[in-house]
Amino acid sequence: MFNGEKINFEKFPKHIYLATPTMHGEELKYVTEAYETNWMSTVGENINEVERQVAKKVGCKYAVGLSAGTASLHLAMKLAGEKLYGMQKLGKGCLSGKKVFCSDLTFCATINPIVYEGGEPIFIDSERDTWNMDPEALEKAFEIYPEVRLVVFANLYGVPSKMDELRQVAKRHNALIIEDAAESFGATYKGIQTGNFGDYNCISFNGNKIITGSSGGMFLTDSLEDANKIRKWSTQAREDAPWYQHEEIGYNYRMSNVIAGVVRGQIPYLDEHIAQKKAIYQRYKEGFKNLPISMNPYDEKNCEPNFWLSCMLIDKEAMCKQVRGEHEPLFKSEVGKSCPTEILETLSKYNAEGRPIWKPLSLQPVFRSCDVISKKGSVRGCTDAYIEGSKECVGYDLFNRGLCLPSDNKMTIEEQNRVIEIVKACFK
Repeated sequence: MFNGEKINFEKFPKHIYLATPTMHGEELKYVTEAYETNWMSTVGENINEVERQVAKKVGCKYAVGLSAGTASLHLAMKLAGEKLYGMQKLGKGCLSGKKVFCSDLTFCATINPIVYEGGEPIFIDSERDTWNMDPEALEKAFEIYPEVRLVVFANLYGVPSKMDELRQVAKRHNALIIEDAAESFGATYKGIQTGNFGDYNCISFNGNKIITGSSGGMFLTDSLEDANKIRKWSTQAREDAPWYQHEEIGYNYRMSNVIAGVVRGQIPYLDEHIAQKKAIYQRYKEGFKNLPISMNPYDEKNCEPNFWLSCMLIDKEAMCKQVRGEHEPLFKSEVGKSCPTEILETLSKYNAEGRPIWKPLSLQPVFRSCDVISKKGSVRGCTDAYIEGSKECVGYDLFNRGLCLPSDNKMTIEEQNRVIEIVKACFK
């Protein structure tokens, strides 16, 4: 249980959030325009303009506005499956019976669409340099499952993956790539915007992302044929006919012109938001420099993250005892040591919000029958490996020792300094 005597600060007078939308006023202008012109459906000038502006920012030829990042990932998965294995049959997904390599340390939205399309996820462990998919583990996975032809990776917390290495491995094995850039819009790898590195690419405008529409997402591509296919599928796969003609299964996935108005008002502030997020990251890094803590890493030579969330990792020797069940965690307080559970509970006590690192999907009850591949090979009995101290999988270790800090770009410097002091006090 929490040792409430360890520190004695006053609560924050207002709640300090992990990450919330930052609105500027122009959003209302475009939403009002949609209302006054009566374009309240899934067509309109806001959608057209947002697609144009996002494609220009990312540096791709086409962007298709969709209802969510998950919708984009689903249609990307369907398109990849169709290209690899043929047309979807009624009631049967394009990936039916096929294995797909995917990031283990990510949110479930990255890989749920694999299951929507009938595929079987094979989880690939993280590497420590970026916390993203490990190219060595991916190579090992192809040795074990040489028949796989699709790789799905996420750019965690706004940090670009090891793009060159991942693409080289996939190319050697004739595999397609889906890049989940939901968390990394505006980040760059070797000067190129994320959302350009897959055969199919997806971003999100969910409520807590670097810019938001409250919801919404986009499919990004240089292929006009693929863009048109996604646009068709997202509007119930209606054929070009004078009546409602349907020759394949479609979805109600198109972005609303109202949501697009919010995104349109946000886009001019993307770089400003990134600068604010970077300043938060750097203040945490400076504030923790004398603690047994490191920040979520990135390749400073080749990458510029969007710093969506600032995360920390506790040194192994500074971890107090911590056990996590399916729903409840426990820890034993120790002098000079701490753990994610203690820090998160302490932040919450003082009216500030943090989160655990994403729980690896191979540890989720719904996916425990799936394999997970580390650079050492196939790891079965994932739960046992986790309990024994995460010796096999990097992602398990990151989940065990890491947490996401309050990263809201409306948080004041004074408020962030108090968060830093609270974290410091947990190690006394």
